[in-house]
Amino acid sequence: MNTTEMGDHATTARFETFSYLPPLSRDDVMAQITYILANGWNASIEHEHPSTAMDYYWPMWKMPFFGETDPGVIMAEIEACRRAYPDHHVRLVGYDNYAQCKGHSFVVYRAI
Repeated sequence: MNTTEMGDHATTARFETFSYLPPLSRDDVMAQITYILANGWNASIEHEHPSTAMDYYWPMWKMPFFGETDPGVIMAEIEACRRAYPDHHVRLVGYDNYAQCKGHSFVVYRAI
């Protein structure tokens, strides 16, 4: 079986469950930010060049947004990160303070 028969799911790198869906719209991303904040998690933005995106740790964009309650502020920072690093993937992470782990994580923008 060649790769053209296998389709996109077999030929494109996947980073999490949402990467199997079509790209999220701005409203979809805002809904996910709202979900992170509603759970009391701290949002953080990470970015990485596609050539090293399979590494576990990605560089962080600024500091996590401790105590931030406005989804618009986080969305504006995601867009600023994308403008600063147009050739990088940009990921949004929701850190769960209680469990001391990532509660939510997905790639918001994939570099082409």
